[in-house]
Amino acid sequence: MQLATQEPFVQAAINTWTAAESQIGATPKTPEELASIVSQFASSEGWLDGVRLRADDRWYERLYHGPDHDIWVISWMPGQSTGFHDHGESAGAFVVATGILEEHRPGEQTRVIPPGHPRAFGSEYAHDVRNASLAPAISIHAYSPPLTDMNEYELEGNQLVPRESVSERAETLNQERHVQNPNPTKPAGALSIEQLLTAARARLRRLSPEKANEAVDKTGAILVDIRPEGQRAIEGSIPGALIVERNVLEWRFDPASSARLPVANDHDFQVIVFCSEGYTSSLAAASLQDLGLWRATDVVGGFHAWHAAGLPIVPPGKAPQNLSR
Repeated sequence: MQLATQEPFVQAAINTWTAAESQIGATPKTPEELASIVSQFASSEGWLDGVRLRADDRWYERLYHGPDHDIWVISWMPGQSTGFHDHGESAGAFVVATGILEEHRPGEQTRVIPPGHPRAFGSEYAHDVRNASLAPAISIHAYSPPLTDMNEYELEGNQLVPRESVSERAETLNQERHVQNPNPTKPAGALSIEQLLTAARARLRRLSPEKANEAVDKTGAILVDIRPEGQRAIEGSIPGALIVERNVLEWRFDPASSARLPVANDHDFQVIVFCSEGYTSSLAAASLQDLGLWRATDVVGGFHAWHAAGLPIVPPGKAPQNLSR
């Protein structure tokens, strides 16, 4: 496990919990309360700039350590897994902020966990959480009392057997099991486009036109127009948007591609894709996440919604500006 120190950017997000605890003391949180905490924290987005993706190991950062609970952010590259473990005497909860995770428990059906659906549990609850998808995932976790011990297990049949070294301190845990991507059974029939679209959007933190515009202005996110030339000529353009048509999108933004754009020099910058109405863009953003661009997303409603919101556009027939980077 890799631990990072707490950064100033999370301070505003944790002030609420600090103030509350100073009034009520160190009363253990229930699983339901922890589920509410992780959901609120994930929606704050204060943790985004602290995420680090590591191919060799999952990245952990404890964002808050109070008298009755702590909060962690964990990043998962494809194939990374916790292995079967419990949390000692701590109850817990976690929620997926972006991407998709799976939860495995002996004798139970695998749970696929999309963003926004918290999982809560009591003490001594054992499970294996893994990223079996092809894209990175980020999750927020909370434990009460604060996490100190974890017991690890091997699965023998449907039974969990403790490992020889069954307890490890959370602060010093530095080895995690990795698992290979499973070979999923092929479905009996092809997926419909609606199923593909639903699966793609389950991985995205989609933005309204207003939020997308704010992200470009305040955080330097890259707004990308993937519409074909004929559509832009009829509908107009967004000033400052980078034009990268859909058929070359992956080649332009894959940091490992020889045809990449200069801005595509790592996997941590945010790409916000838009099309005409917000359908093709969802599939395109999911494809960028498959390349490791874990912050890639799209604009709900596309160019039409942007125009309807009264945000700046370049009318049809006028040359757009700042279309290349």
